[in-house]
Amino acid sequence: MNLRNIVASAILLTLSSNIAASDIKLILPDTSALTAMKYSNHLKSTKLEQNSDKLFIPASTMKLLTAIAATASLGSEFRYQTKVLANTPIQKGKIDGDVYIVFSGDPTLTTLNIESLFAQLQQQGLALITGNIYLVGEEHELQHAPGRVWDDLGICYSAPVSSFIINENCFKARFVPRLADDAGEVKIVGNEPVSIESRAVFDKSLQQPICDLTLARLENNHFRLDGCYPGSKPLKLNIAITDPALFAKDKLTQIVKNTKIGLRGQVLFASQFPAYSLSIAEHQSEPLTELVATMLLKSDNLIADSLLKRLGQQVYGAPGTFSSGSAAMKLILTQQGIDLSNAHIVDGSGLSRYNLLSANQLAEVLALVRDNSAYRHIISSLPVAGESGTLKYRKGYVNASLKGKVLAKTGSMLGVSNVAGFIKDGDKIAATFVVLQNGVSPEKEPSAKPSFDVSILQQLTEQ
Repeated sequence: MNLRNIVASAILLTLSSNIAASDIKLILPDTSALTAMKYSNHLKSTKLEQNSDKLFIPASTMKLLTAIAATASLGSEFRYQTKVLANTPIQKGKIDGDVYIVFSGDPTLTTLNIESLFAQLQQQGLALITGNIYLVGEEHELQHAPGRVWDDLGICYSAPVSSFIINENCFKARFVPRLADDAGEVKIVGNEPVSIESRAVFDKSLQQPICDLTLARLENNHFRLDGCYPGSKPLKLNIAITDPALFAKDKLTQIVKNTKIGLRGQVLFASQFPAYSLSIAEHQSEPLTELVATMLLKSDNLIADSLLKRLGQQVYGAPGTFSSGSAAMKLILTQQGIDLSNAHIVDGSGLSRYNLLSANQLAEVLALVRDNSAYRHIISSLPVAGESGTLKYRKGYVNASLKGKVLAKTGSMLGVSNVAGFIKDGDKIAATFVVLQNGVSPEKEPSAKPSFDVSILQQLTEQ
């Protein structure tokens, strides 16, 4: 009998007998951990655990902690605000002096949102700004948490986290072949203030033994594509910008030129705005509940880490940083009764490999969500097995035994495969579970056997 079958048999024995869960010794490798709580009724429950206090890399299951901490500290109706301020009101179609656009680190702010701010000004009759437009934010802040994988930084899911965020600090492009030879060229989608050159080629005949693309991140949001791509079909590229402040400045310069508002000065940076400025236009993000729902369903790293920085600002004062945000999150969750004394938290997304949590700590988070009505919306925001988010197509979760019954946050990166969430029986929560697997070897070919986490969840749903 292999390890997976031994584990599954041990779980089945625990759930189907009157033996206390603590008397059953599950046979798990040291690189895996399990904590599961099966609820029979409000008075009785059965707990399974192994390696449950050992620390593991949580990956994106960290977003469960971010969801609770943000809700507790910021409130469910919190919204990011991007404001336009001026020293003087609009008079006779102009503002005599400077205008300030105050960025708040809104991870959902888009070009259209900024254009709507200028549309608000035009509706008030503004036709001329005699001074400068200052973009207010942190120009030189730390934009990536310690422990990030450096070669992920050019990919959109690892975009820089800054007070300046427009279009998720990401742009799209296409790598397309030329007909005459094997060379390829990169075409940027839309009018983005970035540049990218290509020295890469297509291996149209699939003859190269090693064929990989690499992206060089250069200064001033300039990029270079090198290497080789197998085949001859165009490739979509999603590239994270390198300098979000410069991107915001160049983007605002573009937008101003396309409006009917004249600007005598320039688009510049400022770390603060005058104390007695007047608010003349404003954009608000969706409320926190919607941001959290997107963060959990799509495993949105930018929203998670932007919220973490905001927690640092909320608890310790501006500016929010990864360090202050991590300390704030640990403080907030400790106040909520979760023991994080030995946890190591450095970001809110789980992208950092320096994060360390135990299965029991994540189980405490799930119990808090289950038992506290203030966090109940988190359950309905989670991916559903075989139906939505990161569980829609996950292997094993589309099977009838799990589909629609498991609501959980996944956490995946190279060598890491985690899942934490709930099992529903009709409208009731029948169980909570945490399965952490670190040191997972990539499979060259998909196995026909169910994964460890799927085996466990099938046993839990069958009882």
